[in-house]
Amino acid sequence: MLARIYRPSKTAMQSGRAKSQDWLLEFEPASARKSDPLMGWTQTTDTQGQVRLSFPTSEDAIAYAQKHGIAFQLSAEKTTKPILKAYADNFASGRKQPWTH
Repeated sequence: MLARIYRPSKTAMQSGRAKSQDWLLEFEPASARKSDPLMGWTQTTDTQGQVRLSFPTSEDAIAYAQKHGIAFQLSAEKTTKPILKAYADNFASGRKQPWTH
C-alpha cells in the first residue's frame, strides 16, 4: 500500500491556481482495472484508490503517513517561472515580427 504525496499542478482550463495550493496524499492502485463485459465500464476491487487526502503542507502529509504506518513517495514541487505578457506588446515598435491583420 504505497501512497504518493504531491502538489498538483494548475489545470489547463483555468488561469488561476485554485486547487493547487494543498498537498495531496493518494494511494497507488493495488490492482489493474478491468473492463466490464456487459457495459464496457472499468471496474476495480481496490477501494483505496478512492481515498484522496489534502494537507496544507508536505510536512503534515508526511507526519500523517508516518503516524499511520503508510509507505509513501514524496514528489518534489515543481516551480514555474511566470511569463509576463501585456496586450500592448502586440503593437510595440520593437516587435520582432511585424504586426499583420
